[in-house]
Amino acid sequence: MLYIWFMRKVIADMQNRIGPAKAGPFGILQSLADGIKLFFKEQSIPRSADRAIFRVAPYLSIVPAFLAFAIVPIGPTVSIFGHRTELQLFDPPFGVLWLLAMSGIGLYGVLLAGWSSGSKYPLLGSVRASAQLLSYEAALGLSIVGVIVHAGTLSTRGIAQAQVWKDWDSFVSQWYWVPAIGAFIVFLISALAETNHPPFDLVEAEQELVGGFHTEYTGIRFAIFFLAEFMNLITMCAIAVTLFLGGPSGPTIGDKTSTLNTWALPIIYFFVKLIVLLYATVWVRASLPRLRYDQLMKLGWKFLIEAAFIWAM
Repeated sequence: MLYIWFMRKVIADMQNRIGPAKAGPFGILQSLADGIKLFFKEQSIPRSADRAIFRVAPYLSIVPAFLAFAIVPIGPTVSIFGHRTELQLFDPPFGVLWLLAMSGIGLYGVLLAGWSSGSKYPLLGSVRASAQLLSYEAALGLSIVGVIVHAGTLSTRGIAQAQVWKDWDSFVSQWYWVPAIGAFIVFLISALAETNHPPFDLVEAEQELVGGFHTEYTGIRFAIFFLAEFMNLITMCAIAVTLFLGGPSGPTIGDKTSTLNTWALPIIYFFVKLIVLLYATVWVRASLPRLRYDQLMKLGWKFLIEAAFIWAM
């Protein structure tokens, strides 16, 4: 919800508007107010819909988004009441594969939502979603190959630890975006396409598909799809921070064993990097027009996959 408020405020500033300003200080509770409004709205289901799948589809979209974020290390291993605790919910040795798997599973929610609605426009939107994900999943995976080879592990925490700062004049060069700037750019573009973020939001193009795959959804189910979309974007930006920007690593201040350097600074570094990437996505949303469908396919198959393959080599 904070990201939605942040996005609306940034876009409003770019367009010389005030943006949300009524609910709470600086309008920070506007997203909560919108969620409460949608929660109490009627949840209608079309007569021609498959009712069971229609109800389940939103949750198939949002659950994988949160499961993917579980592998993101937002800080170092810390001591809490004498217990060594990792600031990460889940650290499997196959973390990168887990990310790709959750990305694919999330597509089922979109596909089933469009198919179960019993309407042609949601169905066309879901078919577009599957084609778009297949087009950019390959580029996304290839852009990570060089990082995996260099770090020697599929674990997201292991990849972040491989980029840990050592000297004041070398901490930036330790981050993988420096030697793999091309792969980093390919990853960011593919991540925007994977999450249906503008200018790649052809899945829900209003001029062509009314509202896309969620045209027939109302109330809280409609809100869940939007929450899943924004959660996917936050997850992809957090993964980009982990794989290319060193995760929570950064320069220390004074004694390296102090609470400031072992607790606070790593978490601050992580969220500062995350906010910078999220701001960049908002800038892209506000600045670039939507691509045509043929341009979307051409960019994915003729440029990004080849570029990612070259950097992987």
